[in-house]
Amino acid sequence: MMKPLLIAATMAAIAAPAFAGTGLVEPTLKMQPGKASAPRVAITLDACMGKTDFRILDTLVKEQIPATIFVTARWLRHNRDALAVMLAHPDLVEIENHGENHIPAVDKPVSIYGIAAAGSQAAVEQEVEGGRLAIVAATGHQPQWFRGATAKYTASSMSTINQLGERVAGYSINGDGGSLLGAAVTAKHIASAKDGDVVISHINQPTHEAGEGVVKGLLALKARGVVFTRLDSPAFTAPSN
Repeated sequence: MMKPLLIAATMAAIAAPAFAGTGLVEPTLKMQPGKASAPRVAITLDACMGKTDFRILDTLVKEQIPATIFVTARWLRHNRDALAVMLAHPDLVEIENHGENHIPAVDKPVSIYGIAAAGSQAAVEQEVEGGRLAIVAATGHQPQWFRGATAKYTASSMSTINQLGERVAGYSINGDGGSLLGAAVTAKHIASAKDGDVVISHINQPTHEAGEGVVKGLLALKARGVVFTRLDSPAFTAPSN
């Protein structure tokens, strides 16, 4: 197995209040302070399952906004048109691993937001590797980052993910509340991003109001002169031990 990876970006595992005392952690990820004159923000979008919100994808392409998109094997099977758009714009879209079946990468039997976790180390490995293999088959790209369903883990499951050769992608701003927030609140959250922030939102809910807010938030950041950064940028480079 590969040795765990060191993360150059600031990454702290902190328990979300609703899960305090459960042993679950929700990592925070931010870029290291830079010398750039303009603020840098990393946009990350989860494609969990279901369909594609082309309001968001089309905006990324039209406005030339780079983003990191986390896809599951389930999503890949049913969104070939959207995948084709992403692959046609490798300068904009970085594709990373969101797992095989959108199962929380937690190695103990718990329920998180009503979703049953993987429940064991072997099941976490299957979720990670199943997603990785699907991405390699569909794109030829070897993912370097993993974000599990619900973005919660145990310390031991994060270690397992690292040993599989992938880094755990936390975030610092929750843009759309799991795609459940309204357009105005979502736009406000995203537009509030400051230098070094990593934003999480969703790109698989085309009927949700939150998608409109994601678009508005992205356009607000662009109007401010923000430099959009992907997780494969030097700001997140992580040398191995």
